[in-house]
Amino acid sequence: MSSVAIGLGSNINEPLEQLANALGHIGAHPHISPVMLSRVYLSAPVGPQDQPDFHNAVVVADTTLAPQSLLQYLLDTELEMGRQRNRHWGARCIDLDLLFFDDLELHSASLIVPHPRAHRRRFVLDPLTELLGEHYILPGKGSLGALQAECADQTIRVLCRFPQ
Repeated sequence: MSSVAIGLGSNINEPLEQLANALGHIGAHPHISPVMLSRVYLSAPVGPQDQPDFHNAVVVADTTLAPQSLLQYLLDTELEMGRQRNRHWGARCIDLDLLFFDDLELHSASLIVPHPRAHRRRFVLDPLTELLGEHYILPGKGSLGALQAECADQTIRVLCRFPQ
């Protein structure tokens, strides 16, 4: 059994409903068991600013899937939920990112773990810290608390508890 963190994000088409729906898809897989769920955070978009703010959360789960199989399931879920990749860093109904997979450090053509930008984004770090604590080490990157301090200039706020 492996421990993984999955980032969930949405900024269009009722974002809170999109996050809840995505969690439902994740939990419905027979080989993925969500164990911890962060609150929902609100942050400005990365990239083009002519779009709504993002609703972000993190789920920590146990899985027996291999990293590539889990990634494929997340991509399939995005597609099933209507995700369209028309604009780099554009608005999206759902964005599911594999943030870490145990303490694995992997760099292949289709998957980089931990997520290559997780350590630079408060909308990832704050929910992770909420769940795992500031002393948790993001493989190859450092403690969540130290990484948060490096992103102190990024604005983020807690919006609400995760919708059930």
